[in-house]
Amino acid sequence: MPDAAAEPGTAAARNAAEEAAALSRPPVAPDSTAAYGDHPDQVIDFYVPRGTGGGPGVPAPVVAVLHGGAWRAPYDRRHVSPFAGFLARRGFAVASVEYRRGARDGGGGDPVAGRWPDTFDDVAAALDALPGLAGRHLPGADARRTVLTGHSAGGHLALWAAARHVLPADAPWRLDRPPSLRGVVALAPIADFEAAGKLDVCGGAARQLLGGEEHYAERRPYADPALLLPTGIATTLVQGRADVDVPQAVAEAYADAAARAGEVVGVTLLEDVGHFPLIDPAADACAVVAEEIAQLAW
Repeated sequence: MPDAAAEPGTAAARNAAEEAAALSRPPVAPDSTAAYGDHPDQVIDFYVPRGTGGGPGVPAPVVAVLHGGAWRAPYDRRHVSPFAGFLARRGFAVASVEYRRGARDGGGGDPVAGRWPDTFDDVAAALDALPGLAGRHLPGADARRTVLTGHSAGGHLALWAAARHVLPADAPWRLDRPPSLRGVVALAPIADFEAAGKLDVCGGAARQLLGGEEHYAERRPYADPALLLPTGIATTLVQGRADVDVPQAVAEAYADAAARAGEVVGVTLLEDVGHFPLIDPAADACAVVAEEIAQLAW
């Protein structure tokens, strides 16, 4: 079969079809929702497990989900709710995190990517609040066995959140010890800002996230996962080889950076898979994601 990367038109058309399929899935309502702050976007949706992935009587691990969408306002947690429901049916207790994203610029143009520092404030606050909220909204779950996952921009945030203990000393989000996680499964993550910039991933979204070119160099050490290594936390990247939104080269750049830092990061590459099947319950790739999470969680 021809390499999709060698046929950009074919790859783009396939990716568009995969995106349309994934985003056409009906939203799955959570079992409950809790606030971790005062802003309307500072909420977490909770899905109780529908199965017994670890066997009868075994407390379900918690999977914290960070949605993607280039950190831009039109994409919220609703589009990843079918994925959250899918994980709950596989026996996981699921916490789907919302966070503040970029709004439209003053000229009425396209939404910008993220808010500095609000997006990072929210992810840090949500995950700090998660153990207590999970105790109330996910009865019987074991928050000590939490796996963090995220898709695309959410994959970036998952990798960043797992690295808060290696942030620069003056970072407001820095932890004095590694976060209590069983691991991270990052799905087609925007994991290396330099690689993403060279490929113009999501229209230069990583630079927008940091406030534009004038702030990029000073803020990048606080935000780019490729500079926040090693973390000492088990990490797996799942990546479609046919992804034209966040190409394979971005994941490979992060894995290379980890290797230079003395850390081994797992990379699972899926043939003939683009960007969105990783969170589409109807796609085989989504089952692969669930298995990667299970390997860390149970």
